[in-house]
Amino acid sequence: MIKAVLFDLGGTLHKSSSPPGRDLWFAQRLIERFSDYGIKLEGGAELLAGRLAINSEVYKHESEVTLQELPSAQIWSDYYLREYGLERERIEPFAEELSFLYDYERPCVMRREHLKETMMELKAMGLHLGVISNIISRSVVRHFLAEYGIEALMDCVITSAETGIRKPSPEIFRIAEKAMGLKPEELCYVGDTISRDVIGTRNAGWAMMIQIRNPSIAHRDAGLEHSGYMPDALIEDLAEIPSVLKR
Repeated sequence: MIKAVLFDLGGTLHKSSSPPGRDLWFAQRLIERFSDYGIKLEGGAELLAGRLAINSEVYKHESEVTLQELPSAQIWSDYYLREYGLERERIEPFAEELSFLYDYERPCVMRREHLKETMMELKAMGLHLGVISNIISRSVVRHFLAEYGIEALMDCVITSAETGIRKPSPEIFRIAEKAMGLKPEELCYVGDTISRDVIGTRNAGWAMMIQIRNPSIAHRDAGLEHSGYMPDALIEDLAEIPSVLKR
């Protein structure tokens, strides 16, 4: 019997896009913030935007192999800003702020339709709720949940930034099980990717996996469509979740 439903954040509770010029705007935002801390990032916004695009993909690829999330200062020093020669110790005092800005301001984020209504209905069904998210900021998930008016409905929030473990490792799901005080056969997970969410839920042996469509990340699941990893239900809207569970 399902007793709790846990959710991915990006692509699931909200969707992200990058309108033209957003990368340059964010790069300039970083340049100005570093300047506030007495650090000059040479070369201008266009150069920084290009480096961020390449370096973030390098880090993402490596972290998807190791299934480890590095500390923020190390991510920024050794990956995102590696050409600038900034030591971790210099970035450490404001590394979390940088990661928050990266996850909160860099993309254009829009919450999914029927988000709060769905959470309220699931709570009314007697279900516990939570989040498991791969994200580099330790604080941004709770910020989003508060902004969406659902933080008080969540019984646990587990992030890769805090645990150092990334989906699809079953270990981050084990941490969530312990936090919820529930067994795999009592848990359902909702996410948008095969590579992280479907495979992660199956690796953890949870009872149910619901995948919500997110065409913008289809390229990250390329080649996995026929891998044998399938959700129990494929939905378009969060509002479908209660009926899926009742069935």
